[in-house]
Amino acid sequence: MGENETSLPNTSLQGKKMAYHKVNADQRTQGHSQYLDSDELQATTLELEWDMEKELEEPGFDHFRLDSAVDHHLGNSQNTNIDLEPIQPSASPRGRFQRLQEDPDYVSHYTRPGPKSNRCNFCRIFKLFCTVLTLFIFGILVGYYAHKTCPPSPTPSEPRDPHFYHEILKEIKAENIQQIFRSNVDGIGDKGGISQSSESFAPVKKKSMANLDVQCFIDLIQLPRKEEDTDIAMKLLIQWTSCGLEDVQLVNYSVLLDLPGSSSNTVSLKNSGECFYPSGQKCDRDTKKLHSQDLLYSYAAYSAKGALEAEVIDVRYGTAEDLVLIQAITNVTNKIALLKLGQSPLLYKLSLLEETGFGGVLLYVDPCDLPKTQNLSDKAFMVSLNSGGDPSTPGYPSIDGNYRQNRSNLTSLLVQPISAMLVKRLVSLPEDSSKSDGCIPLKLPVTEKRIIRLNIQTVPTYKTISNVIGYLKGSIFPDRYVIVGSHHNSVYGYNGQEWARSTAVITAFIQALMLKVKRGWRPDRTIVFCSWGGTSFGNIGSYEWAEDLKKVLQRNVVAYVSLHNPVRGNSSLHPVASPSLQQLATERQSLTCLRKVKCPRSNVSSVQMQGDSDFFVNHLGVPTVQFSYEDIKTLESPSFLFEALFPAHDTLTEELDPSFNLHETIAKLTGEVTLQIASEPVLPFNALDIALEVQNSLKGDQLDTHQLLAMASRLRDSAELFQSDEMRPANDPKERAPIRVRMLNDVLQGLEKNFLVQQAPPGFYRNILYRLDEKMSQFSVLLEALEHCKLHQSNETLQAALSKVLNSINSAQVYFKAGLDVFEMAFAGKK
Repeated sequence: MGENETSLPNTSLQGKKMAYHKVNADQRTQGHSQYLDSDELQATTLELEWDMEKELEEPGFDHFRLDSAVDHHLGNSQNTNIDLEPIQPSASPRGRFQRLQEDPDYVSHYTRPGPKSNRCNFCRIFKLFCTVLTLFIFGILVGYYAHKTCPPSPTPSEPRDPHFYHEILKEIKAENIQQIFRSNVDGIGDKGGISQSSESFAPVKKKSMANLDVQCFIDLIQLPRKEEDTDIAMKLLIQWTSCGLEDVQLVNYSVLLDLPGSSSNTVSLKNSGECFYPSGQKCDRDTKKLHSQDLLYSYAAYSAKGALEAEVIDVRYGTAEDLVLIQAITNVTNKIALLKLGQSPLLYKLSLLEETGFGGVLLYVDPCDLPKTQNLSDKAFMVSLNSGGDPSTPGYPSIDGNYRQNRSNLTSLLVQPISAMLVKRLVSLPEDSSKSDGCIPLKLPVTEKRIIRLNIQTVPTYKTISNVIGYLKGSIFPDRYVIVGSHHNSVYGYNGQEWARSTAVITAFIQALMLKVKRGWRPDRTIVFCSWGGTSFGNIGSYEWAEDLKKVLQRNVVAYVSLHNPVRGNSSLHPVASPSLQQLATERQSLTCLRKVKCPRSNVSSVQMQGDSDFFVNHLGVPTVQFSYEDIKTLESPSFLFEALFPAHDTLTEELDPSFNLHETIAKLTGEVTLQIASEPVLPFNALDIALEVQNSLKGDQLDTHQLLAMASRLRDSAELFQSDEMRPANDPKERAPIRVRMLNDVLQGLEKNFLVQQAPPGFYRNILYRLDEKMSQFSVLLEALEHCKLHQSNETLQAALSKVLNSINSAQVYFKAGLDVFEMAFAGKK
C-alpha cells in the first residue's frame, strides 16, 4: 500500500483515482490474505474508507465518469516521485457502507447520468460476446499446438528424479576440466603477460550466448608469473560470466599479510659457523641459481621476527606427553624446539611450546610420514600461524572505517619451517640414511648438544585480496543459500596448480549447470559459487566475506560444499561430511561409483578439513561436505600434514590424474550433492545421525561419562521421535504441506549450531562434532583436556571441557523438543 500512496498526486481527481485503486487492493487482499498480516488488512480497510469519504465530499463529483478515471490512470502511470499528505484513518469505525446508510441525504451528493437506449446496449453486448468467443477459440488452438510441440516445463518434483541430476552432470566431462585447467595454468605461465585494459575484456562481452559452453574455458586472460590476487579474481569473474552465470561480483578487502622480505631467513650452526637456507642449501652458494620462490616462501607467516641463539631440543611431535618427558630432563626456557608436523594442529602444538617457555621452533616434515611418490626432502615449505581472517580486524570485517589492530606477530615464538635435508645436517646424518626394510624417522641424539642461531625477517604488508561470488537464484526458496567454495592464487603463484585444479572443477560444474538453466530450469534454493582469495594466509577471503555478511548468512545458509584441493593423490576417495550429511554423501558416493569402472570407495567421516569451510563450520554451524582424492599413505600417516604448503612442480597434476577422470568424479559427486541439497523440498539432513555420532563420541574408558551418556540417550530419543513424526510425513508428497516443509527445514538447518562452543583449544574446531582424524572416535576437546591435565597436573581444564560437551548435548535435546512442540501446537487444530 505504501508504494501506491507515494505514487499519486494529491488532487481531487487523483483522490478519486486513489479510491478506485484501493477498491482493487481490497479485492486483491481477499484473494491472497495468507500473504498479509492483520495489520495490513486493517490499514487497507481504513484507507479505503477515508478515500471514499473524501470522494463524496469533493465538489463536482456528479460529473465523474469511470471512463475518465481510467484514462487518467493510464496517463500518469509513471509518475512515482510525488509526495502525499499523511493519510489519517476515518473517525467512523463502522465502515463505509453503514455510514452512508445513516446519512439521509447521501443520494443528493451524487447524480447518475441517464441510461442510453436499449438498442445501443444490445449492440455493445453482442460485440463483446463475439470478441470473447473469438478469443476463447483462439486460446484453445494456441494452447493445443503449444502443448503438442513444446516440451513440458520442469515441475518442482522433477529434481527428485535421479535421471534429472544425471542429465545435468553428464555435461561434466574430463576433457572439459582438463582444458579449463590448462587455460588457467597457461595463464600463469605466460611470463610476458597482457595488459588488463578495457579492450582485453571486450571480446568476452561481445560473445553470443549460443557459444557459452565453449567460451567458458577458451576466453581466458593471460597473466604474468607474479600476478596479484585481484588479477586472477578478475579473470575468474570473466570466466564465470562467460559461462552464463547471471550475477557475478568481485568483493575486495584490504588485509594484513605477512610476506617474505628481500632476503631469505637463515639457520646458522654455532659450532661450525655454517649458514643454511631453510631448504638446507648453504648461504654462500650463488642465490641466482636457486628458485626465488622456493627461497623466499620458506617461512611461517605471522611468526615473531628477530634473531635467537639457543640450544636445539628435539620434541618430536610436540604432544603433551613428549613435553612432560622433555621437562623432566632439561630446562626448556628460551630454547629452540625441533618439531615434527603432524598428529595434531600446529597452532595447538605451538601454544603448548609457548606455555612451557620455548623461544623458537624449527618445524619440519619427516620423510617417513610422506608417500614415496613425494620426494620433498630438499624442500622447505610455508605455514600460516593465523587461525582465520585478517589479523588486524579479529572478529569483524576489514572494511573502511573499522579499527585495525597492530597484530603482525600472532605468537611470541620464532617459527621457521625447514627441509628434512637441513634436519639431517643438524643431526649429522648422511644424505641417504634410509634402510632397505623401511624408513628411519629423524630424531636428534639426546647426548649431542646443538647451538644454532635463528634469524627471521618478514614484512607485514597491507594487500588487497579478492573474492569472486556468483549467484544462481532459486525459484522457490531464494532466501536459502547452498554455498559451493573453491579458492584461487595460493601464494602468488607459489602453489598455482593446486588452486587451478579446484577452479577447473567448479567452473566445469557451473558450465554444466548453466546449460540446463538456459532451458528454463532453476534450483529451488539459491546456489552461491565462491572463489576465495588469501586462503593460504589463514582463509582470509572467506572469513572477511562471512564476517561482513554474518547476520544474513546465519539466517540463510543451508550448507557449504567444499572444493578445496580436490585431487591430492590418486589412490583413495576421501569424503568428509558433517554428521547430518554423512548419509547423503554415502548415497551419492555409491551411485557415482556404480557408473565408474574404477572408483575406490571409503567411509564418510567427520574430521577437521582444510580450506575455507572453517568459518562456516566453526562460527555458523553450517553442515559441510567435501570430496577429494588422497594417497593411502597420507591417510595412514599423522594427520595435519596438509598445513605445510610445498612448492608444486608443473607436472604434478598430470602425474596424479593424466586423464582427469578423478577430477570428473569429484565434479560429479560435488554437483550431485549440491543439486540435491538445493532442489529437494525437504533438506536431505539426517537428524538421527547427529544423535548417534554423539553417543559414539562418548564411548571409552578414559572418562567418567555416565551423565553425558544419559543426556545423549535423551537426545537420541528426541531425534528418533522428530525423524519419525515430522520428517517421514514431510517426505511423502501427499502429506507435504508448504508451511510444514518450511518449518521442518528451519529446524534441520539449525541442528549443528547447538554444538558450537564458545572457546576451543587453538587449532581445534569450535564445532565439537568434528574429530581430529579418522583414528579418533571420541570428542577431541575431551581428549585434549586429558592431555592438558598431564602437562599441568590439574583437572580444571577437563571439568570445563566436560561442561562444554554436556551443555551442547542438552542444548540439542531442548532444540529437538522445542521443534516438536511447535509442530504440535501449529497443527493441533488441523489434526
